[in-house]
Amino acid sequence: MPHESISVFDILKIGVGPSSSHTLGPWRAAQRFLQSLHEKAQLQKVTAIRVLLYGSLAKTGKGHGTDVAVQLGLSGDDPVTFDVNQITPKINTIRSEKKIMLQGVHAVDFDPSEDIDFLFTESLPYHPNALTFLATLDNNEAVAETYYSVGGGFVQKEGETMSADNMVQLPFPVDKADDLLHWCRKTGLSISEVVMENENSWRSEQETRTGMLHIWQVMKACIYRGCGTQGVLPGGLQVKRRAADLNKKLLKGRTFNDYESWLAAIRAGGNDFKYTLDWVSCFALAVNEENASFGRVVTAPTNGAAGVIPAVLQYFVTFCDGHREDAILQFMLTAAEIGSIFKKGATISAAMGGCQAEIGVSSAMAAAGLTEAMGGSQRQALMAAEIAMEHHLGLTCDPIGGLVQIPCIERNTMGAIKAITASQLALQSTPDFAKVSLDAVIKTMWDTAKDMSFKYKETAEGGLAVHIPLSLPEC
Repeated sequence: MPHESISVFDILKIGVGPSSSHTLGPWRAAQRFLQSLHEKAQLQKVTAIRVLLYGSLAKTGKGHGTDVAVQLGLSGDDPVTFDVNQITPKINTIRSEKKIMLQGVHAVDFDPSEDIDFLFTESLPYHPNALTFLATLDNNEAVAETYYSVGGGFVQKEGETMSADNMVQLPFPVDKADDLLHWCRKTGLSISEVVMENENSWRSEQETRTGMLHIWQVMKACIYRGCGTQGVLPGGLQVKRRAADLNKKLLKGRTFNDYESWLAAIRAGGNDFKYTLDWVSCFALAVNEENASFGRVVTAPTNGAAGVIPAVLQYFVTFCDGHREDAILQFMLTAAEIGSIFKKGATISAAMGGCQAEIGVSSAMAAAGLTEAMGGSQRQALMAAEIAMEHHLGLTCDPIGGLVQIPCIERNTMGAIKAITASQLALQSTPDFAKVSLDAVIKTMWDTAKDMSFKYKETAEGGLAVHIPLSLPEC
């Protein structure tokens, strides 16, 4: 089996909430379908288009905005740059006019209520997150392509082999944690340095630095925006946003007018345990409330778990004097590599592995990143990742109403706190005496995922999703 080369920019991606598997992935799949039509000179010949959503995409697609994402993707909009404030107006226009402008250039009749089919009882064998695009051309020829949203915004077309990007020859190929440790020992490099050397196979080091720091800017903006936005989350659950109220309570009247002055106001409150704990929770709540509101977030490694890494990194910057760019890069490069190893050895899709594949993986990533940035050794960083995942094993995905709100938002606060605790434990430990390796816990996670009932894999058919009686409006 050929080695799969995954860049840090594959694991940490800028996108739109609320779900990487159910929103970002289908959005990207729609874009790829349009690209396929364009390459075959068929785009302008399309007279009708339908979308079939299978399995988990059907069962929780409404709550995750899968139908919205598909329409935006077919319209030619990009999740990295599209103005999130225009999502609702754009969708309302398509619904009222019953037309969609493919790639922004070719109009066809399209009624979302008729032309997007939620096949609740059907599932394709390769992956629970499947969708098929059906296009009819002006000569009555039918074109069909099936895509799988395999987690973290990654999309795989049915029948395709690895892309050229994923077949890049890296100087330090890594599939397992043991591989990473081998290269660290052989070269004397830290984890982040090994990762940077691999990234140089795609682009210059300066480009990687610039790209990573831009991702951090998006994370910061998301936290700051979420800490200042009040209201009720969309979707019908009537979940009240909490980050803004908590932010105001913790600041105790200290004023600010931008991110930097806000940071100074936070630091002015001290750094006792309870105060710090509350802020970590606030940071995580802020991100995932933005995510639940179709806001711009960084998939890290998924949208449902997008708050863990920003919260822990913001904790590092705010309370650990971690504002240096090099330290932030160490954190992000190390975290991304851990996410890559989990994707290769298990899954980062809740539809495949439950919430252990999202919050558990993000917590492990954050724990490793924080440990390296705090001066820990390579083995301590891997130990921190192992500890974080070990205590997320078996975590189910049971979103109430199919929305990424309950219990998802609070789970990000728990994942962030566990990451910090795991890092502290590793920094105060000697890895020589550890009984469980990161590779062992990844294999255990994958075995657990395969044994887990489908009800607990992002279907909203088990757990809290069926024990909290709520009547949701059609949305």
